Amino acid sequence: MSYALLIYSNPDDSTSERAPYADWGAYTQSMKDAGVFLAGEPLQAKDTATTLRVRGGKRTVIDGPFAETKELLIGFYILDAADLDAALDWAARMPDAGLNSLEIRPVMAF
Repeated sequence: MSYALLIYSNPDDSTSERAPYADWGAYTQSMKDAGVFLAGEPLQAKDTATTLRVRGGKRTVIDGPFAETKELLIGFYILDAADLDAALDWAARMPDAGLNSLEIRPVMAF
């Protein structure tokens, strides 16, 4: 089953404690080596985001994320895991797992 690992971070947290990019590369490679990696990318900063809403056929476009929250979506992985427990194990191994909030959600198959 495919799972999305959504990575949320508080922009007010210190970046000095964050894992170096090499750790993220090693983590991603370990997923590839295990044959579970389907996709994954970091996202650019929230000030590059654009939110689109269509209501009654009319488009409204605003800069940035729609909701004001303490944590922002900063990246994601899509993996093929045997079950939720396996997806949780992969999420727990993620660099900065102790700093970020990780949402694990099954991907709907059509």
